[in-house]
Amino acid sequence: MPVPRFAVYLFDIDGTLVDSAPDICGAMREVLASTKAPQLSDEYLRGFIGYHLRDLFIDLFPDITPDEMEGLIVNYRRCYPLREHNSTTLYPGVAEVLSRLPGRKSTATTKSTETARIILTKFGLLPYFDHVQGTDGFPAKPEPDVILRSIEVFGVKPEDCLLVGDAAPDMEAGRRAGVATCAVTYGYGNHEAMRRHQPDYWISNLTELAG
Repeated sequence: MPVPRFAVYLFDIDGTLVDSAPDICGAMREVLASTKAPQLSDEYLRGFIGYHLRDLFIDLFPDITPDEMEGLIVNYRRCYPLREHNSTTLYPGVAEVLSRLPGRKSTATTKSTETARIILTKFGLLPYFDHVQGTDGFPAKPEPDVILRSIEVFGVKPEDCLLVGDAAPDMEAGRRAGVATCAVTYGYGNHEAMRRHQPDYWISNLTELAG
């Protein structure tokens, strides 16, 4: 089904605009090196991109204490920026699509707003966004908060917005926020898990958004 035009487009970043798995998984491995975690595959680690870090650590360490959890998260937040996104790459056609796509644009990412801005700037995407919204001190997806913040900023109705993402938390958050959802098939998310949230649209390349 062709994707119609929307007044506002909300984009996940990791696995949707950029292939950031090498840096994210690299930082995860650095953090886990100091733990008793077994050797983990890239496929396993990529499966947690788009989720909160807590989901990964709880899956690995079911009996983890709050203090241990906080220590791992703090360590990740130290390791990840030091990589300077040097192994992250822009998906083909992203800049062209954003430049051609009508309507206002924002982000809906689990990253902080500051980190989101750094990445968008690094890859020359920031000028295409009217607003940048990360997860700053409120619950991450699948909670709808990061989406609702942009809706409030733009002063639009949820039904005027399309959320584009690659993972189940994106689709669930979009449903809970009342916006239309578009699942991309080239990212890191489990397609069956996304399908449970009945995305309104599926695309295999971001260029499909621009017709």
